[in-house]
Amino acid sequence: MNFDVTGNLDAVARSVSYLEKNARPASAVTLSRTYETTIRDLWDAISNLNRIPLWFAPVSGTPELGGHYSIEGNASGTITECERLSHLALTWEFAGDTSWVAARVSEEGHKSRLTLSHTAHLSPHWEEYGAGAVGVGWEMGFLGLALHIADPEWTKPDDLEFATSSAGRVFITGSSEGWVQAAIEAGEESEKARGGGYGRRRSIRGNQWMDRRTQTIRHAGLHRHGNECTLGS
Repeated sequence: MNFDVTGNLDAVARSVSYLEKNARPASAVTLSRTYETTIRDLWDAISNLNRIPLWFAPVSGTPELGGHYSIEGNASGTITECERLSHLALTWEFAGDTSWVAARVSEEGHKSRLTLSHTAHLSPHWEEYGAGAVGVGWEMGFLGLALHIADPEWTKPDDLEFATSSAGRVFITGSSEGWVQAAIEAGEESEKARGGGYGRRRSIRGNQWMDRRTQTIRHAGLHRHGNECTLGS
């Protein structure tokens, strides 16, 4: 597959922060990038059940505040905040762990911006793989969304096909380096940050290249009607 690797890597702003969540130490990985489209189209792309599979995968559940969602083959959770064309928040539950995702869309000139933060309690997993284990996967989701918005006829490749393609490997490596730098800027020691760079301590085998928390916002884009959030634009 062919796409502008450098341009898409440069389009993403990455940051890492440390905080407390429910009285426990936690980390937050945040990504932000603009898209050449309207805020309504961006919202629809991340919420329309007919569009999400074109760049990500199906999601099911009850699309309302307090409702439960399930991402096919991945996480599930509860929608905790939701406002149409603005933001949403939800729990991200997988393999017995719970973390938290918040996403926001905004207008920026003739473009629209998507900003996403994923907060999780510090754990051996974070110590082993670092920010990249979370950030790279979300960044691949942001890439898929960009390619879909640029060309609605674009066909999403199989995950393994992407990860083993020339462009895919360069993108994953470049994203990993970007998250190493973000971790260093957040105060992480350089050696530790590089040791936890995405993919540096494990090989690509089947779909194992994508960490359990790295799926992107396929469950996003809910909007409110009264006290309800409904999929779509």
